[in-house]
Amino acid sequence: MNLDFSDDQKALQAQVRRFLAEKCPPAVPRAVAEGAAPYDRDLYRGLAELGVLGLAIPEAYGGMGLSHLELCLAAEELGRALAPAPVSSSIYLVAEALLQAGSDRQKAAWLPRLAAGEAVGAFALVEGPGRAAPGKVRATVEGGRLTGTKWPVADGDSADIAVVAARAGAAGPLSLYLVDLTGAGVAREALTTIDPTRSHARLVFDGAAAEPLGEAGSGWEIAEQVLDRAAVLMAFEQLGGADRALEMARDYALERMAFGRPIGSFQAIKHMLADMYVSAALARSNGYYGAWALATGAAELPVAAATARVSATQAFQHCARNNIQVHGGMGFTWAFDCHLFYRRANALALALGSQSSWEDKLIARMSRANTVAA
Repeated sequence: MNLDFSDDQKALQAQVRRFLAEKCPPAVPRAVAEGAAPYDRDLYRGLAELGVLGLAIPEAYGGMGLSHLELCLAAEELGRALAPAPVSSSIYLVAEALLQAGSDRQKAAWLPRLAAGEAVGAFALVEGPGRAAPGKVRATVEGGRLTGTKWPVADGDSADIAVVAARAGAAGPLSLYLVDLTGAGVAREALTTIDPTRSHARLVFDGAAAEPLGEAGSGWEIAEQVLDRAAVLMAFEQLGGADRALEMARDYALERMAFGRPIGSFQAIKHMLADMYVSAALARSNGYYGAWALATGAAELPVAAATARVSATQAFQHCARNNIQVHGGMGFTWAFDCHLFYRRANALALALGSQSSWEDKLIARMSRANTVAA
């Protein structure tokens, strides 16, 4: 089984890296972190013009019609650059939900806008702290009107459209709904999180217009499928962040002098860097497997997605944390960029559900797979 990428795909990745090096230097996420805006709109439009947002969206709906392999490689570069843009919410989640469950009319209405960067999407599943679960969904839709509260919702403060999990009536089946957040009956409250380069909000719905997305009663099943697909894409963002944190630590270890020698010559630093490399390499191998399963629609996708998610989360957090340690006292300062990677690592660790929830998913899915195989 060949899990590597083609030369054309690697060339596309190199093009995205060059674009981000020019349009998203460290000053860009730093400006957003310091409160300039919820996200960098010029960067988001530039990604759309480059075709990044529409890589895996069919040409019939304004995209480039390529595969999720290309999108995985683009996601890796977005992670390396700490791109402060709502790509994960809009493309990994909302666009995927539309592709998986949307009607032709819904796809035609929203996918071209998402691919062109003219609209921002949000995926509103949870209703407060704790693990997402069907029994915790209290939002309801009656007569095509949505009532309830969702939080935290990534990019909810700037989104134009949301995919919302709600029940048809107080005790009805759980379904997904499309909600135009620019319409009446929607109130937003920006939330403060560990990573200000990824905005979050509380969305309060009071009679907002909502239209069904997918079959009635299949909301949780569709949401799980979307989360699995997004987990692979986000794993590549985490891979990019982990690799960049490792590079930062390595470069600093080579130039920082102590006792007349680079600190990278000391065994303690060597071991720390080696451990970072091993965790990133392990995550990459699992990420490649997840990318293959996603692109081919393999039956292994649920297991591959959970594996990629768990290992990439571990790697990014490990590398971001140790990057600070290698930098020593300077690593804890606002002036250095180490904290930006640490913040992003911890934010992404919770973006699709906690690490422990994905570990539990992995165990359950592997157990089922082994039972079927037996």
